[in-house]
Amino acid sequence: MKNVVELLLNWYQENKRDLPWRKDKDPYHIWISEIMLQQTRIEAVITYYERFMKRLPSIQDLSLISEDELLKLWEGLGYYSRARNLKKAASIIMEQYSGTFPNTFQKIITLPGIGEYTAGAISSICFKEKEVSVDGNVMRVYLRVEDKDLDINDLKTKKMIGEKIKKILPKESGDFNQAIMELGETICIPNGTPKCNICPLINHCKAKKNHRESCIPRKTKKKEKEEEFYTVFLLKYKDFFAIQKRENGLLTNMWEFPNKKGKLSKKEIEEIFSKNCEKAISSTHIFTHKKWIMDSYLIEVKNQLEEYTWLSLNEIEQSYAIPTAFKPFLNYLKIKYPQ
Repeated sequence: MKNVVELLLNWYQENKRDLPWRKDKDPYHIWISEIMLQQTRIEAVITYYERFMKRLPSIQDLSLISEDELLKLWEGLGYYSRARNLKKAASIIMEQYSGTFPNTFQKIITLPGIGEYTAGAISSICFKEKEVSVDGNVMRVYLRVEDKDLDINDLKTKKMIGEKIKKILPKESGDFNQAIMELGETICIPNGTPKCNICPLINHCKAKKNHRESCIPRKTKKKEKEEEFYTVFLLKYKDFFAIQKRENGLLTNMWEFPNKKGKLSKKEIEEIFSKNCEKAISSTHIFTHKKWIMDSYLIEVKNQLEEYTWLSLNEIEQSYAIPTAFKPFLNYLKIKYPQ
């Protein structure tokens, strides 16, 4: 890997993508982009990032925003605990660092929602600290260049790679970290055939030399996702529909349509709510470790039940963050009752 440092740096300067968070090295900008990029494609993040920065241009703005508005701003990115941790961290920065982002890896990693990868990215890019930032892209590039048949999902593999890369980090640590990530995202790709013919490391890649680039890295098979069944109640009173905040488990404190775990029959639902009940759509949503299989029923009620919040479809769509898991039901209602 020692031979690839200068090659990667030169390649990065000539080929790096023009991304909004790369226009400066403001740690606030890098922080927000890195958190958004977790589990999300760059193409999808750009619009969210620009909208986020327009509404929250500073750490102080982030610390003061209400959670409901923040989650609405985050709507569609998923993994909503990331947004909540951003607000918590912003409040800590305001209180403990007078609104100035901490400038060392050791301080940065203590903030809520920030692990070694994000702390390494911010400290190297913004403060030139010699810290590594190891994600799946970095691991894949390393394992292919060295032709190592190791499990990319094993924490020991990640630790080993971090230690190896730290030994060769140049003074331009931030650029190097971004370069190796960029290579993994655009050329040494995870799915499909890597674009070896345009890779700057082709002459140094042992996996390519041994015709093993498509076999590396190795991945352990993930466990089957646990299936959970839900019945979703699309409660309608005149032009208003019921939503509620989820009290526990996945999506805690997020707005949702009322629901009950398990498969309820039409007769059971009629006994709870109303005889004016019809089967609506079914939808499946896949989380990291679980799969929700959901049936829904449209139910017209004679009065607004006090335990729910009643709103028009426009109000729900414009002001309330509805998680992706429940979006199909909102879309169904919008088509059935255009406003």
